[in-house]
Amino acid sequence: MGRFEIAGASADDIRTLGAWAADEGWNPGDSDGQAFFPVDPEGFLFGRLDGEPVASISAVRYGTDFGFVGFYIARPSVRGQGYGIQLWRAGTARLAGRNVGLDGVIDQQDNYRASGFRRAWNNIRYEGVPSSGGVPQRDDVTLRDARTVPIAQLAAYDRRFFPAPRPGFLASWVGLPDRTALVAVRDGRLDGFGVLRASRGASRVGPLYAASQEVAAALVSGLAAASPGSPVAIDVPDVNTRSVELMERLGLRPSFEAARMYTGPTPAVDLTGLYAVTSLELG
Repeated sequence: MGRFEIAGASADDIRTLGAWAADEGWNPGDSDGQAFFPVDPEGFLFGRLDGEPVASISAVRYGTDFGFVGFYIARPSVRGQGYGIQLWRAGTARLAGRNVGLDGVIDQQDNYRASGFRRAWNNIRYEGVPSSGGVPQRDDVTLRDARTVPIAQLAAYDRRFFPAPRPGFLASWVGLPDRTALVAVRDGRLDGFGVLRASRGASRVGPLYAASQEVAAALVSGLAAASPGSPVAIDVPDVNTRSVELMERLGLRPSFEAARMYTGPTPAVDLTGLYAVTSLELG
């Protein structure tokens, strides 16, 4: 066996991480790493065997009491040799004392339970070209570019649906050039928010927050208009039955599923308005 070392990722490593995730079929957004990395630059770890990267994990700290694990990958050539579990231990050690979340493939749930995680719901990825047939008519809302909304207002709205404040992340998430970000405004208040970003496969939509099916449908329609006729992929929490119903009305079909799990209590977020999570990598 060669020399195995664990160290923090560089900015260049984040591009490698995106390529590895694409190889796994996870279809991350093309520029997601540019928004992910600044959230917690020390939270992205690589394992190198004789200097070559062979395994990875992200263990990102949000605020003072929440964390999220993602990008847990061992390259096929080294699987079963113990390198992945070393990364796992190093990553989760960074998050000791926090409530930690992850989105894990279904057949790994038992392994995550052994590490203290408990299933809260499943995120189901729906894919396809959205159809307008059978979709509720939009409410009396106005769609606006999310970049025109003060970040403090956007972050306060996002906090209803995510366990920790993340204004810096949101500023990057909506501001990158390869994406469309919209808010739904009614009577001067935010009633919805959605982001579409370019990916190697179907364009990813996340987050998708909405006060009603009608608002969510309006946002999906507005986002999809940025690339007419192209497929989208939306990660829907199955506990929001209104979102599942909407995806089916839009003609989208399930293509992938992951278990959202936490080490502590399920965070008290507005699941009725959470039509799609932001990402399976950072929550």
